[in-house]
Amino acid sequence: MFPDPTAHAAAIFAGIATVLTAIAFAFGSSRRRGLLPMLLIVLIGLAIVALRDRLVGWFATPSTDVVLREIGLAMMAFGIINIGVLFTFQTLFARRGIPKILDDMFLVLGLVVYGIYRLDAVGVNLAGIITTSAVLTGAIAFSAKEMLGNLWGGIALQVEKTCRIGDWVRIDHALGQVVSIRWRYMAIATIENETIVIPNANVMKDRITVIARRGEESHPWIRFLPFELEFDHSPEQVVVRLERAFADAEIPNVGRTPPVRIACTAFQESGIQYQVQYALLDPSLYVRTDSMVRVHLYAALARADLGIPYPRRVIEMRPDTRPEEAQREQVERLGALQSSDLFAALTREEMQALTPTLAACLYAGGDVIFHAGEKADSLYLLTRGEVRVVGDDRGNRYELARLVAPSYFGEMGLLLGQPRIATVIADGEAMCYRLDRRGFDTVMQARPELAETLAKVLAKRQAENDATVKALDADARARHASNRTSDLVRKIQQFFLLDPAHPREPAAKRATAATADRGDAAG
Repeated sequence: MFPDPTAHAAAIFAGIATVLTAIAFAFGSSRRRGLLPMLLIVLIGLAIVALRDRLVGWFATPSTDVVLREIGLAMMAFGIINIGVLFTFQTLFARRGIPKILDDMFLVLGLVVYGIYRLDAVGVNLAGIITTSAVLTGAIAFSAKEMLGNLWGGIALQVEKTCRIGDWVRIDHALGQVVSIRWRYMAIATIENETIVIPNANVMKDRITVIARRGEESHPWIRFLPFELEFDHSPEQVVVRLERAFADAEIPNVGRTPPVRIACTAFQESGIQYQVQYALLDPSLYVRTDSMVRVHLYAALARADLGIPYPRRVIEMRPDTRPEEAQREQVERLGALQSSDLFAALTREEMQALTPTLAACLYAGGDVIFHAGEKADSLYLLTRGEVRVVGDDRGNRYELARLVAPSYFGEMGLLLGQPRIATVIADGEAMCYRLDRRGFDTVMQARPELAETLAKVLAKRQAENDATVKALDADARARHASNRTSDLVRKIQQFFLLDPAHPREPAAKRATAATADRGDAAG
C-alpha cells in the first residue's frame, strides 16, 4: 500500500491502534472517550509520514524529509503508547483496580524508550554525550531527584492504598477530599471549592490523617463539639438529660450507630466543659451538620433550664448568700441525724455538736462507697438517692439489700471498729454525710451510758437483717436481739475506751489494756 517502508510500518501500527480503540468501545471501557483524541493524533502522524514526499517540495532544505518523518513518528508514538496503556489498564485489567498513577508511569517509560530508540536510529551517540558531559549528567541527576521522589511517593500512596480517590484527609491544616493522585502530586478539594495540590514527596514525609476510616474499613466520622455549663448543674443529670433529648431527635446526616453521647471533659474557670459526640455520615457536610447539632443542643439546654455560663471576668453583683447556705446546710445535717433511729437517744444539743464533724460526700452512679473487708471507724447517713449493698461469692457479686434515703449504713465500723462486711455502691447520684469516730468520741465520753442504748438499736437492726433469724416471729426476734445486746455493749465500751473496769484510768493506759480485746471486737 505504501512503497516507503517507514510509511508501511507506520500504517500497521496505526491499524493496531484503531483495533484497540474499537475493542475498548465494544467492552465499554471507562476511559474510552480518552482514546479518540489519541487515535486522531496517530492518524495525523501517519498522514505526515505518508505525505512527507509531497511536503518536502514546499521547503528548500535537504533535511526536511528527516524532520517531517520524525515529527510524524513522534506523534504516532505518543498516541499509540497512550492507547496501549489505556487499553491495558482500563479495559483488560479494569476490574483489578490498578492505580491510575501506573498509567502515567508506563506512558513516561514508553516515551523515554521510544526517544532513546529514535535518537540511536538517527545516529546520535548517547553514550558519548553522557560520558563526555559531566555537567549535563549532574544536572540531569539533580533535576531527576525531586521528580523521582514524587513519582515513588505517588506509587506508594496508591499501591499501599494509604488513601484513595474519594477519601477525606487532613494534611497539616488542610482538610478536603482526594480528587486526584498523579505521578507528581495529590490534589484535595475543600468545601470552599478550592483545590490544594501537594507534592507526593511531601505527603509521604508529613503526617496524613484519613477521615472516616479505621484501617481498611469505612466508618462514620466521629465529631466532637465542646460546650460549657454552669457549676450549679450536676454532670450526671446533664449527661442523662441531653442524651435523652438527642435520642428523640432526628437530625439529617447524623448516624444512629453509635448514638449521640454527652461527655464531661474538663472543669474550666467559667464552668464545666462537656462535648457532644456524634457520628457524621457525609464528611462533605460537616459544617452544616455541626450547625444543626448545635441548634438541637441549644434547644435541649433551654428545655432542661441548663444555663451556659458567663465568663468569670464579668463582674456580677450578688447578695452574700453564704450565711443562708450555711444555715441550710446545718439544718440538713441535723435532719440527717434526727432521721436515724440509731441517734434517737441523743439530745438536740448533742446532735448540734455533731453536725460540724459530718463530712459531706457526693457519689455518682456506680461509685463504690466502701469495699468489703476495709478497715472502718465511720458511719454514713444517706440523705439523697439510694445505694446497693452487695456481697461477693468468689468474684460473683449479688445484691443483699437496697437502701433508700433517709437511711444509714456502716454503723458497725463507727461503734465497733469492725471491718466492712459488705460492699456499698451508689445506685445513681447519692448524697451522704460521713460521721467518723473522732467526731462521735466526744459525745460518748460525755455520756458513757449511751453505749447500752446504741447497743440495743444495733442488736435490733442486726436481728432484723440477719438471714438466719428472718423466719423468726416478733417475740423470738426480740429475745435474739436482747441476748446480743450485752455482748455489743461490752464491745462498744472497749472500742471507745469506756470499759467499767477502768473508769478512772488515763486514756493511754486504757488503750493499752483494750488492745488485746480489740481482736474479738473486730471479729
